[in-house]
Amino acid sequence: MITNLLRLFGQKWIIVLLLLINIPGTIFGYDWYGSQLAQTPTHFLLFVPDSPTASLFFVFVLVAFLIRRNWPLMEALAAVTLIKYGIWAVVMNIAGGVAGDTLHWTNYMLIISHAGMALQAILYAPYYRIKSWHIIVAAIWTLHNDFIDYVFMMHPWVSVRLVPDINLIGYFTFWLSLFSILIVYLIGVRKGRKVLELEG
Repeated sequence: MITNLLRLFGQKWIIVLLLLINIPGTIFGYDWYGSQLAQTPTHFLLFVPDSPTASLFFVFVLVAFLIRRNWPLMEALAAVTLIKYGIWAVVMNIAGGVAGDTLHWTNYMLIISHAGMALQAILYAPYYRIKSWHIIVAAIWTLHNDFIDYVFMMHPWVSVRLVPDINLIGYFTFWLSLFSILIVYLIGVRKGRKVLELEG
């Protein structure tokens, strides 16, 4: 079953389909952050739109796959941040509901789309060519982003019901970063990688 799944996601039309999902999703994501970016100091702008930047990294990975190339550094950045922010957004939306928010269709859309972000990072792991130093760079980027988010308070906006627990959210996010880095190291840094044959 796993072999068949890998073969499916190794087909050219699937990669093109994922691009057709991720490119508009990335654009939508940056637009989603529009109000927050308008209030963000210029020197922090790069570190605020976390999820769309993660999906942008993955767009570059998919384009490289289409031309039968690997971009290992981008693979590491994409995989770590997709898993991290994919899980983070799912947890924050559900936490808002638990705290008393009424979850609308946009919340469910965010939950499904962000779960898909994390899933696609894992599904393509057999095709990555990540080395340890790529993981180190991705780790520096990710943990530095946490520092910006929760020391300088540039984190993505959360439900007003969750704001009193922002320090706890920052603590959770830090450990989620370490978890994501470890997962990508375990699934992405290995010998005997699969070759993307681009069938179809």
